Amino acid sequence: MGASAEYVEYIKELLGDFPELITKKYFGGVAFRSSHLGKDKQFAVVLGDTLYFVVDDQTRPQYEAKGMKPFSYDKKDKTVTVKKWFTAPEELFEDEIQMREWAMQALEASVRSK
Repeated sequence: MGASAEYVEYIKELLGDFPELITKKYFGGVAFRSSHLGKDKQFAVVLGDTLYFVVDDQTRPQYEAKGMKPFSYDKKDKTVTVKKWFTAPEELFEDEIQMREWAMQALEASVRSK
């Protein structure tokens, strides 16, 4: 489930001047991190050609309202759903300002998490 270099670059372009942006390899994908809010926190990940943002109880409802799905993967005998990561809404890919706003909300959610 590796991330294509082209897709990662595209996301970085959309995030533009997102503060203190760092990318690192993450389970075959690429993690997006920032220490902008005082702690070095991961707020997004690209797995395959899908962008996932960190959510929490405060932000998850806006993702669910847009029909976005949590990250999931299949194990031998079951499907595991990770409700901390939700797909980014499609409209963000056409609006850099909204993309940065949602990314900042994801960073804030990551900082709130323990």
